[in-house]
Amino acid sequence: MLHPAIEWFISWFDSPYYHLLYRDRNEEEAKAFIDALLTHLRVKPHARVLDLACGKGRHSLYLSQKGYAVTGVDLSPESITYAQQFGHERLHFHVHDMRNPLPFGEFDFIFNLFTSFGYFAHETENIVALRFAANALRPGGKMVIDFMNTERTLRELVLEEEKTVSGITFHISRRLDDGFIVKTIRFQDALGQEQQFEERVRALSLENFEEYFQMAGLRLAEVLGDYQLGPYNEALSPRMIFIVKK
Repeated sequence: MLHPAIEWFISWFDSPYYHLLYRDRNEEEAKAFIDALLTHLRVKPHARVLDLACGKGRHSLYLSQKGYAVTGVDLSPESITYAQQFGHERLHFHVHDMRNPLPFGEFDFIFNLFTSFGYFAHETENIVALRFAANALRPGGKMVIDFMNTERTLRELVLEEEKTVSGITFHISRRLDDGFIVKTIRFQDALGQEQQFEERVRALSLENFEEYFQMAGLRLAEVLGDYQLGPYNEALSPRMIFIVKK
């Protein structure tokens, strides 16, 4: 069921059906993307890295295996509880809302990957989140925000589709609604009860992000367009990957 009084990501990200629906995400592609970023950014050994909106912590774990001191934070208590089984002295996980100050010290790099931004109802909340991230960067530190290329996403929006995973059929519809790309997910759960959730991501343009960065005291250094770190092309690129500096 949909809980309109609760922010959509709080109920949906803690649902086991969220993880079921997205369980086939390409982990090898994600690792290759992270490797490319580490090389591109010349991340030094033993750098402190914050994985902002880390989910179940798979990418935080991968970064820690590369030798970095990693802190992963996410709004979902269930995801963080799962992630904490992988923790060690250089890998820590915390439940945290990015709209609140980050009390974990300063970081050399902050990664916000795989469209984990633009969820909030009020645009000012996005700027607040970026300001707190900027405050958590060391002088000269860098932040990476990996977002969909909104222009191309809207042009190629798949309005209706079905996906069956482990016997659960998800009916998925998409629409543009008041500046948000809204994905509605309907299905019968394992008990046969009808369930409905929504994902709402603000349809942010390159210009929106440029304004956000300026208001948050961050400087845009580079915009990349795909997970191979090719140049950004508004019409063709699948992603907008922002490299910003404090």
